[in-house]
Amino acid sequence: MNDSTARAAPESRGDERAEPAAPLADLRLLGRHQIAAALATLVDFAMMVALVELVGAAPAYATLLSAAAGGVTNFMLGRAWAFRERHRGSFGSQALRYAVVCAGGAILNASLLGAVLAVAAAPYVVTRAVVSVLVSLAYTYPMHARFVFRAVDPERGEDGAP
Repeated sequence: MNDSTARAAPESRGDERAEPAAPLADLRLLGRHQIAAALATLVDFAMMVALVELVGAAPAYATLLSAAAGGVTNFMLGRAWAFRERHRGSFGSQALRYAVVCAGGAILNASLLGAVLAVAAAPYVVTRAVVSVLVSLAYTYPMHARFVFRAVDPERGEDGAP
């Protein structure tokens, strides 16, 4: 089997994609994701603090609203920059998958923030920062790399159907 045959083999089978999923240990991809996440977090935190300090919203509720603003920022940066070299999915399908992941992340962030603040007298901004980093590394990055901005076989489409 020569090199061109070896590369073509996955495409010839009906149960495999031509491109493997991105390895989660790809430091360049993780770095780009984290930079995009940091910029989106600036949007998120600014809105959260404004809602708590200026409007009087509870930190957990402000987190749900501000996470949505940060989510829009992060999706646009992820699609246009962080994951642009490895995806071919449509805007709509990626936006739908991102919305599901974003909702899960918002619920995780708000729940963990609320739980920590219920048992510890910690500043909500510092607590939110720690919770946000943990959720980003353990949940958001893997879901973006493997679900939202996954590599797609152009011959089979996004759902893998021929």
